[in-house]
Amino acid sequence: MTQFRPCIDLHQGSVKQIVGSSFTADATSLKTNFESNLSADFFARRYCEDGLTGGHLIQLGSNNEVSAFAALQAYPQGLQIGGGIAVDNSSYWLEAGASHVIVTSWLFDECGNFLPERLDALVQETGKEHLVIDLSCKRVEEDWFVAMNHWQTKTNLRLEASLLNYLADYCSEFLVHAADIEGKCTGIDEALVRFLGKHSSLPVTYAGGAKALEDLDLVELLSNGRVDLTIGSALDIFGGTQVCYKDCVNWNQNHVI
Repeated sequence: MTQFRPCIDLHQGSVKQIVGSSFTADATSLKTNFESNLSADFFARRYCEDGLTGGHLIQLGSNNEVSAFAALQAYPQGLQIGGGIAVDNSSYWLEAGASHVIVTSWLFDECGNFLPERLDALVQETGKEHLVIDLSCKRVEEDWFVAMNHWQTKTNLRLEASLLNYLADYCSEFLVHAADIEGKCTGIDEALVRFLGKHSSLPVTYAGGAKALEDLDLVELLSNGRVDLTIGSALDIFGGTQVCYKDCVNWNQNHVI
């Protein structure tokens, strides 16, 4: 059954909502929808108090480690952490309180070629039960390709059923942002949600474009209840006007798994 999953996005140590496609290496074109004056651990405690599980804490760039650590300490085993995850720091974040580590870019070389030996090494370090593979993707005509490097570099992995089946042996969940519409509040990628619901044997969290509470109903319908939804920029706690956070909490309480 579809659930609302919370998020905390960190940029330069602050909780922000950013248009995903605007995040470039030099940050010259960065478009920020919202920057909170509240700390990451404030949001983590609130999610804990409201019984929200499986949320993702994403470090966008550098200078986020202190804030990320505080959030994990505020809600031990309640958040997954991503951003800069590699084999040499994954155990640190799990010991700091993350339930899972989320990995994307480290699984590829700088040109976007998948390196399966790195995935093998990471699973050996964390165990598949603590690993989430981020398959956030960009649309290329009728297909989706996994994107890395803050979603700026298209990799050689096309999102298809065989890829999901292969990777399911190495992780416990998938996280999939529709990178082209992340942060734009223009509506979800319905075709992508339908694809994930049909072909993934693992739990999946979809993010990107959500603009209304009714998107939870839509995701549940399109995925047959097999895909969860993250709502970010549209939420009132992140400066949005379209979706009330308390309504999302109530949704989960009324849709008990």
